[in-house]
Amino acid sequence: MAFIDYYKVLGVSNSATQSEIKKAYHKLTKLYHPDKNSNSTEANTRYQEINEAYHVLNDPERRKKYDTYGEHWRSADEFESQRREYRNSDGGFNFGGFGGFGEFSHGSDNTSGFSDFFEELFGRRASYSSRNMKGEDIQAVLSIPLRDAATTHKQTFSINGENIRITVPAGIADGQKIRLKGRGKALSPNSERGDLYITFRIEPDEVFTRKGNDLYTTINSDIYTMMLGGEITLPTMQGDVRMSIKPGTQPDSTMRLRGKGFPVYKKEGTFGDLYVCIKAVLPSLNEKQKEMLKKIRDEE
Repeated sequence: MAFIDYYKVLGVSNSATQSEIKKAYHKLTKLYHPDKNSNSTEANTRYQEINEAYHVLNDPERRKKYDTYGEHWRSADEFESQRREYRNSDGGFNFGGFGGFGEFSHGSDNTSGFSDFFEELFGRRASYSSRNMKGEDIQAVLSIPLRDAATTHKQTFSINGENIRITVPAGIADGQKIRLKGRGKALSPNSERGDLYITFRIEPDEVFTRKGNDLYTTINSDIYTMMLGGEITLPTMQGDVRMSIKPGTQPDSTMRLRGKGFPVYKKEGTFGDLYVCIKAVLPSLNEKQKEMLKKIRDEE
């Protein structure tokens, strides 16, 4: 696995504080977010690298392993276990100036010496161990429009240069996470790959607002229909429908249409409700209409 300098990815020094790391992460994710770079494979790859770097450096324990073992940090626990076993066998082993392997120097030429030393110490045992260890999991973010989230559909996206095609079930929620087993990283060509975790971000819609499985929308109606009753055409996720308006309906009244909301996740044919707020639209009156309205007002 090619070594990635996570400090360089985030543009910070290896002595950066957690606050500095978090600040750099938020700045870069805004710049390379898929919403702003939907057609850029390079930006998408950069975005994944930024998330991977933050996943490691934002956690003190993972960061310590990374600072100590460099490109081998994912196998730190196994390495330490083998080191203790090796020291306790055959009278022990003195690491001398290496101490606890020393500290990896980012951006230097020490990676080769460190790797050679490690390979010499553990030899085939280390190679066998890496083949039997599960690789690192990958965290990814996938943004989709609200209307796409209302239907089961295929989605293709790229992570680390690999095109991945998945089926997105209808009703997926904002912030919901799914796992793809064996689509993460591997420690070696023959080792088991980690998993891919995809977090979904649902983009806002111009017409509908989603709350759980229910949808909310606003529609305009003329005052004649609201006062006398009638029907209006209303958009839903399943297409336009006709909705009856009762005589005397007040402005900003809310009506509920059962089963016209958002599909329930993995419950085919089950939907939430649609809540419609009715706004009154006042007409422009000519002089004759104004006189008629005045008479009605006087009678009232």
